[in-house]
Amino acid sequence: MSRLFGSVRSRATLGATLVVAVALVAAGTAVLLSLRANLTGEAGTRAERSAQAVASELAVRTPLDKLSGLDAEDAPVQIVDEDGTLVAASEDLERITGTGTAEVTPAPTGTAGGDARDDDGDDDRDARADDSGRSDDDDDDPLAPGEIDRGTTFANGSATVDGDTEDYRFAAVQVETPDRGRLTVHAGAPLAAEHSAVDTALTAMLIGFPLLLGVVAAVTWLVTGRALRPVEGIRREMAAITASEDLGRRVPEPATHDEVARLARTTNATLTALEVSVERQRRFVADASHELRSPIASLRTQLEVAAAHPELLDLDGAVEDTVRLQNLAADLLLLARLDAGERPADTRVDLAALAREGAAGRTGVTVEAESAEVSGSPGQLGRVLGNLLDNAARHARERVMVTVRREGAWAVLGVGDDGEGVAEADRERIFERFVRLDAARSRDDGGAGLGLAIARDVAVRHGGTLTAGAAPAGGALFELRLPLAGADRGTPRA
Repeated sequence: MSRLFGSVRSRATLGATLVVAVALVAAGTAVLLSLRANLTGEAGTRAERSAQAVASELAVRTPLDKLSGLDAEDAPVQIVDEDGTLVAASEDLERITGTGTAEVTPAPTGTAGGDARDDDGDDDRDARADDSGRSDDDDDDPLAPGEIDRGTTFANGSATVDGDTEDYRFAAVQVETPDRGRLTVHAGAPLAAEHSAVDTALTAMLIGFPLLLGVVAAVTWLVTGRALRPVEGIRREMAAITASEDLGRRVPEPATHDEVARLARTTNATLTALEVSVERQRRFVADASHELRSPIASLRTQLEVAAAHPELLDLDGAVEDTVRLQNLAADLLLLARLDAGERPADTRVDLAALAREGAAGRTGVTVEAESAEVSGSPGQLGRVLGNLLDNAARHARERVMVTVRREGAWAVLGVGDDGEGVAEADRERIFERFVRLDAARSRDDGGAGLGLAIARDVAVRHGGTLTAGAAPAGGALFELRLPLAGADRGTPRA
């Protein structure tokens, strides 16, 4: 079960179904309540019309046994006097509730006082008080003889007429009769239609809502599955790439412009970057192994010769190979730290002082520098300058020029020579690891091809750039751009 609802497709289907279910229940409840209210209102209107009709007959002195409203089979009627005594009721009325009195048999006429008058011919109601001791003349809104009260009260109840029991909506209307005093007419209208309509609507909802929820769940399941199908394809391809370790493969990109397509494109871009990184690492390991093999083999040969013939030991050559091996190991270690994302130290370094210190003791190197402080690692920045000076010294004819200047929020350190320069097509390739432009040059003279690669990596880690161009003297010019300490960084010029 947990696995089933652990998928996005299942959760989306369940969520959509629950939302629709809540909406349907709320809408269905509102519809049922509205339908019941409307139909109950219609029944109340019919009951009021029936009560008004009987009250109109009473207002014109129609005898109780001549009232037409008492003959309606679907509208039970009660007529009650001011004392709450039943004076008239519908024929065949056997039981009634909701009208204030449960009596169904009228009281005798004499007891009710329906036709009693005093000797002067006046209505005896003028001298009668009700049970609470309040006369009709004390009413807040007295009615004139023959007048019907415009106020109607409603109530729900039930009645049994000729053996049939039903629910009714009762309306109560008061009328001031000329001969019987104030009477209250209770008339009912059946609620069978209301109950039938509500039951029908409820039955339709109980049948239709589950079917509709089933349709919603099925459609959501299909649509979600269709939408997630590319994601499943991406997952399968990534699993295959992981199993095969073939970084040359790519996940399928759907021909859409949605989030899934962007995910596929981002995944392929990540795979491309990973493939480049892995390939670069493989080349690095292969090149490092090749570069290490030469000094190690040379050193081993010299040691074997020395072991067999001590008088033939080339001590200077062994020392050179050892130093070269040590420098190469240091370069490889620094590259490994840079690749691991090592953050440089946050120390203020004056590039002018660094340039003068690096140029000291080197033949043919001139320095023109103004003070420019940057934040970074003094050791790594000194390594950059040393690599640039070594590279310039190998290619210069006579002179190497070092300059330091400010350009806005950037410090620029330049190292130029008067050699042959670097062809424009090779100005980026020379920063790749183990690259030598002069294939005929010996390793002893040209180095391992890591100096410029290390210099650029250090520049990037310090938030700057290292570029190659043409020097004024005709040779190569390398410019290191770093943000000044405490200054807002802009975009360095390439």
